[in-house]
Amino acid sequence: MLKLILQRFGAACFTLAFIAIVVFGAVELMPGNACTAYLGRDAKGAKLESCEKRLGLDRPAFERFGEWAGRLAQGDLGESVRRGKPITELVGWRLRNTIVLAVTALLFGIPIAIGLGVLAALRRDRPVDILLSTTAIFAMTIPEFVSATLLILVFSIGLGWAAGVVTVSYKAPVLDLLANSILPAVTLTLVLTAHILRMVRSSVIDVLESEYVLMAHLKGVPFGRIVWRHVLPNSLLPAISVIGLTMAWLLGGVVVVESVYNYPGLGRMAVDAVADRDIPLIQAIALLICGLYILSNLATDVLALMLNPRLRTYRT
Repeated sequence: MLKLILQRFGAACFTLAFIAIVVFGAVELMPGNACTAYLGRDAKGAKLESCEKRLGLDRPAFERFGEWAGRLAQGDLGESVRRGKPITELVGWRLRNTIVLAVTALLFGIPIAIGLGVLAALRRDRPVDILLSTTAIFAMTIPEFVSATLLILVFSIGLGWAAGVVTVSYKAPVLDLLANSILPAVTLTLVLTAHILRMVRSSVIDVLESEYVLMAHLKGVPFGRIVWRHVLPNSLLPAISVIGLTMAWLLGGVVVVESVYNYPGLGRMAVDAVADRDIPLIQAIALLICGLYILSNLATDVLALMLNPRLRTYRT
């Protein structure tokens, strides 16, 4: 078990290192550099030279990559061109805010999706199943900015139940942040719930049609016991993998949702960095988002190994 977890951790570290190389290489292949992107392609003279010297762009790429990788290993993400501050200082609070928003959506979305998915499977092809499946498909097809706009129109402007725009500071306490972030969390939860619901429904139906469940029926085992003892444990394991994959969408959707609601998170800062042509900041945020995705997949892999002995036996 420990060996498999260490293998997964090693693969995650290798993937993150490869992504760091790709991110650095992509920036190097762009026309110009971070200073010309910020100052303009026609920039020249002492101002351009000062910027390049400050960011170390006057040195060879391999030397700069080695220094950049060394700083990354120490938690130093470099310096923002636009703001003139360490990137670690700029993204720290916003990374916390994005994690709070994503975790809130997961904590609400996963139990709701599992419960509704099991209900839809147990009522297969009945009105409840048709309603839940149709609603899930509808929620999956609506872009995040559309659902966010609809929620603002209905619950903020129309009913006045929740704030349509997050107005608290990016350094606000977590409870204050959550109190002002109801609609952003609901927006992410909607599509997250729809994806997991569909997977849980399909998985439960497959288990209900399996031979060992049929045998339990023939032996007279109560249906409730079959569901709790046999169906749920075996049908929820595939959902764990889907949750890990859903994190890719969640981290991408965060950028849109944070922009619509003016949420002070990493996604909003990424949009601002692109608008400011702040290449070092964009580079750091891209690496952080990839790191969060890799970490979430590592966590789901370890959880699947812990809950499913067959995976441990097969991989050994």
